[in-house]
Amino acid sequence: MSAVLTLSDLAVIRDGNRILDGINWVVNPEERWVILGPNGAGKTTLLSIASANIHPTEGSAVLLDEKLGKTDVFELRPRIGFASTAFARRIPGDETVLDVVMTAAYAVTGRWNENYDLVDSKRATRVLAEWKLDHLQDRRFGTLSDGEQKRTQIARAVMTDPELLLLDEPAASLDLGSREELVGLLGAYAQNPESPAMVMVTHHVEEIPVGFTHAMLLAGGRIQSAGPIAEVITADNLSEAFGLRLEVSTSDTGRFAARAV
Repeated sequence: MSAVLTLSDLAVIRDGNRILDGINWVVNPEERWVILGPNGAGKTTLLSIASANIHPTEGSAVLLDEKLGKTDVFELRPRIGFASTAFARRIPGDETVLDVVMTAAYAVTGRWNENYDLVDSKRATRVLAEWKLDHLQDRRFGTLSDGEQKRTQIARAVMTDPELLLLDEPAASLDLGSREELVGLLGAYAQNPESPAMVMVTHHVEEIPVGFTHAMLLAGGRIQSAGPIAEVITADNLSEAFGLRLEVSTSDTGRFAARAV
């Protein structure tokens, strides 16, 4: 099977600044990638390319066998699941959790005059159960906790059976319990062979779920290191990327931790 994402000699330039530069990256269907790097490294911009929300200034981006700039992005985007804090702000606070997830079938936020089939309702209900949200399906999105809202976003992102799932800091701002619950759910999803290729941006190695196979470190808009996760998430690589001497440990379950020396 062909790669789901191929970036070649890619650059994104804004106001003369190279936000991303010299990016060469391939994501295959069976891979689960985590992207780390300091603030301003270009992580969110990279996800914006991968979600077909912006075009590269230089180089090429091929998503699901479609080249950006030569394809209809409105037909391409529904094939990509995307969850981010910025997107959550577009969800009406009075929308029920069930409708937040189900409206993904029409790629809209806020239910209006769409006609949904029974299969849409059944799938939304099943996805809510998988992400431990079934008991909240009639609650208003705006009344949920941060952890519940994060899980609702992810449930919406997987509602349409995407071929690529993108997660921008899914555990940001969560308390310890909510973070661990979400990381556990993401780990189970990542280890399911039926799940799509995944790319997750995070600031903390502690938030990397078990089951993720590859990692990328971005620094200054360039790839500092990329490859199998155990080869990338090392003390030397993280210290170089973040400009601080760090040590890295791994638990028996495969979870990472990092701290300054």
